[in-house]
Amino acid sequence: MADETSSSPARSAQGPLRLGLVAGGGRFPILVAEGARRRGVDVICVGIRHEVSPEVAGLCRSFRRIGLGKLGATFRYFHRHGVREVSWAGWIRKERIYSPWRLLSLLPDRRMLRFYFKKVRSHQDAALFAALADEFESEGFNVIPSTKYCPELLAPEGIYTRRKPTSSELADIRFGWLIAKRLADLDVGQSVAIYEKATLAVEGVEGTDRNIRRAGELCRRGGFVVVKLAKDRHDMRFDVPTVGPETIEAIREARGAVLALEAGRTLIVDREALVEKADRYGIAVGGWTGPPGG
Repeated sequence: MADETSSSPARSAQGPLRLGLVAGGGRFPILVAEGARRRGVDVICVGIRHEVSPEVAGLCRSFRRIGLGKLGATFRYFHRHGVREVSWAGWIRKERIYSPWRLLSLLPDRRMLRFYFKKVRSHQDAALFAALADEFESEGFNVIPSTKYCPELLAPEGIYTRRKPTSSELADIRFGWLIAKRLADLDVGQSVAIYEKATLAVEGVEGTDRNIRRAGELCRRGGFVVVKLAKDRHDMRFDVPTVGPETIEAIREARGAVLALEAGRTLIVDREALVEKADRYGIAVGGWTGPPGG
């Protein structure tokens, strides 16, 4: 059974613009919903069960909690509420997807089974999301970038913190940038940890924070830099590289020194809190459109 709430009866499809939001975990779906509301857009939300924050529901005109495998139910819900634009925001824990007996635990409906076994050619993130976007668009939905109603979340160019990276840290950023870009283009991960032009750790399905903590285990002296960026042809409709205050906490715990982001192509959730934490811990944070100059 799905859980559904609505602040008022849904208006007709000819009424004000509506955003169909597929919300996973974390704060990003909350910020997307808030940004849409500020722009006068009604949010019709499908929240992924066991992932979505309860706070999302209060920001939506209509909200329904649905299991990850319920693709057909998601389509019917959005159609019923006159949705035409759809956006995805928030994370899905990969360990759930790769758990034993995953099909039984996800309880996929018929539409999801047909999609998964007939439409998905690769389980790499980029290919999987592209196939899912095609499936949504085959139903008449326009899948839009998650940042359409909150472009202010994209990382600006420049140094955000009081402390600037040292010359040796800038050299590590330049070194790590090229490695991170190649790995992102291969759809491996979005972040690397570098110390003295040596690669300490590379992100895989575990995510950025766990990658940072692994770097700290391998480099006990600390002082490494973390580079996080998007692939050259990244589809900004989904899986946009994202950092937040918890990223700074992970760097502090691992004794890292710098967080380098790709400006305009990386999301910063709660930027003020992130910068405040970074300043408190003496971590340098900045955004670049390419490898910083020498």
